[in-house]
Amino acid sequence: MPAKIVCLTGPTACGKTTLGVLLAKKLNGEVVSADSMQIYRGLTIGTAAPTEAEMDGVPHHMIAVASPAEPWSAARYVQAVLPIIDGILARGRLPILVGGTGLWMEAAVKGRVFAPGQAGGAVRRELEGRLAAEGIKPLLDQLRQVDPETAARLHPADEKRILRALEVFLETGTTITAHNRADQALPPRYGAVWIGLRFADREDMKQLIDRRVDAMEEAGLLEEVRALLERKLPSSATAMQAIGYKEFRGVLEGTATLEEALAEVKLRSRQYAKRQLTWLRRNPAIHWISWEKERDFAWALQVSTEILAAAGVS
Repeated sequence: MPAKIVCLTGPTACGKTTLGVLLAKKLNGEVVSADSMQIYRGLTIGTAAPTEAEMDGVPHHMIAVASPAEPWSAARYVQAVLPIIDGILARGRLPILVGGTGLWMEAAVKGRVFAPGQAGGAVRRELEGRLAAEGIKPLLDQLRQVDPETAARLHPADEKRILRALEVFLETGTTITAHNRADQALPPRYGAVWIGLRFADREDMKQLIDRRVDAMEEAGLLEEVRALLERKLPSSATAMQAIGYKEFRGVLEGTATLEEALAEVKLRSRQYAKRQLTWLRRNPAIHWISWEKERDFAWALQVSTEILAAAGVS
């Protein structure tokens, strides 16, 4: 039987950080972040990364471990996180994955092996050169010849995935379709017990997100963005595309007012939360805990502990 771990997920601002710490303290656990932006150093306020006080003595992993200039992917995350999860288990403790990046979390549970290829590799650079010179059509036509199944499900505007599919074939001689099919046939690496947090009323979630954005601005998000810009990060850096950072960069560059940036961050955060919920609803294994007007963590701890006990985690 695969070792059991806990996966605590949900949309932004739903209270994952707090409940994760409470569960870790109760169940002798350690928290492993599954957040695609909290991995970056210097993105503390805008990503709502837990502070030392919020961690409350509980070990946390995969937070502020990467330079904001680095590109990270699900494949790179899995490569880094599996030894951490295995190490927690070897110490006789409970790994608690906490985050809203569903793809990364699911890939870690699966222990997924991604097809070879790098965004900065020679094959990718050649494909990007062809894209710039010829456009996407010849590349999509080539993909149809070697991997018609993948080509059929990709929109011509999805340049990133078209390049990725060609890259895998050119580097390995195997289509990404064949690779994914073989990967999906493998059993999961861990026996995950999934718990999801959400609001019963979507309007309550929206109001909390708005209040959280205001709190981020008051905590110094503008200065955090200024510090990143002083490091000469390119605008294309993944970290600078995070919600909050791109909009507040406009304030510093004079293309937006603070009020406009705040409104845009609130809108994009609400849209992101909706996308997160859409993704997570695909997972029938999630045990949902629905907040009413306020988040009652003592109640959520009791409910989630009962869920975990029933699954053999205690």
